[in-house]
Amino acid sequence: MSDSARRFKPKLISVLEEGYGWHALGRDLVAGATVAVVALSLSMAIAIACGLPPEKGLITAVVGGLIVSATGGSRFQIGGAAGAFIVPVAGTLVTYGPSGLITATFMSGVMLVVAGAVGLGRFVRLIPKAVVLGFSAGIATIIAASQLHDFLGLRIGHEPADLVAKIRTLIYAAETLNFVACAVGLATIILILGLRRWKPAFPSMLVAIIVASLFTTALHLPVETLGDRFTSLHGDWPALSLPRLDPHTIIALLPVSASFALLGAIESLLSATVADAMANRAHRPEAELVAQGLANIGAALFGGFCVTGTIARTATNIRAGAHGPVSGIVHAVLVLLAFLLLMPLAGHIPFAALAGLLLVVAWGMIERHEIAGVLQDSPIQAAAMLITLLVVALLDLTAGIATGCAIIALHKGLSRWRTP
Repeated sequence: MSDSARRFKPKLISVLEEGYGWHALGRDLVAGATVAVVALSLSMAIAIACGLPPEKGLITAVVGGLIVSATGGSRFQIGGAAGAFIVPVAGTLVTYGPSGLITATFMSGVMLVVAGAVGLGRFVRLIPKAVVLGFSAGIATIIAASQLHDFLGLRIGHEPADLVAKIRTLIYAAETLNFVACAVGLATIILILGLRRWKPAFPSMLVAIIVASLFTTALHLPVETLGDRFTSLHGDWPALSLPRLDPHTIIALLPVSASFALLGAIESLLSATVADAMANRAHRPEAELVAQGLANIGAALFGGFCVTGTIARTATNIRAGAHGPVSGIVHAVLVLLAFLLLMPLAGHIPFAALAGLLLVVAWGMIERHEIAGVLQDSPIQAAAMLITLLVVALLDLTAGIATGCAIIALHKGLSRWRTP
């Protein structure tokens, strides 16, 4: 096989060619089940935070997880809805509506396939580490702020997207604080963190959501649940449907789609790189970008939204002992079964509990030790990281990445110019 063909070869084929026996299947079944348990509550929480019905998150997890694992260039990558997309997806939904979001997801998938085909994967990995750290921390800040109204049980008519305006609105609504909702959210956080410390391999998020739902229902606690806001929660799989692709819509959504594609490429390749370090493997960036593109196209065809490689679920997959991509396929099948059989039960989940879960996710996105290292080692890297964080949190995701990269590139250029 030529080097060019090998760059696009799915890892699933490589794993099967190595010889795939019952022992490997057993490991993948256990790992896939573990990841599915994590993905269930997280996928619904991310969808709701985006302003979408919870079933959209599960659809995205099923289609994205299946395609990424079957065609991707990473041995352990788990695809699905990611917290990093909450901000751009929510903004697109407000501006262009559900149909616009689906079209933008589809178009971003096409862009990712093209990017992988022409070999842009290696260039995405050249984004400076400081910029990636600032980018992740900025998104985490926005996610945390977006969950405070549900965590505190505040009654807000319209919550602005702008971070400063959002915080001002939350302060004005402080008199509507629901102490019971706050207690449910806080208990969810404590349970998640406590279970992680006691049993790291335990599905702490799902257990915490189930416990919160049981207590809320049994004690008739005065907190808002999914069933209160989403009156129709059912497990009917959607029919395949093509998005709107007329010239006017395509032109209008080009900037949004490009932003989705860039963010998806960064998140996916970063996740694959983390997986490589954990498992001492090497991913194929071109194959991975093509797979992420196909996954976004597939998700859009079934009414889902943006798919990317998910660092937390991928790491869980490795820690659970996965042998290869079959575990990701198992995870997708199990999430599908849960969607078809258990979706009506999601109506009992309190929003405060999901908010607590997403606050834990946001906290985990801030790589505190890495940030401390950058702050100590290099003033220019630290400045680029902090400015990226601020631009992402206050203005725009893509602008944040561009600004951080420009600062570091300018510094390197000036350093070379000054060097005799």
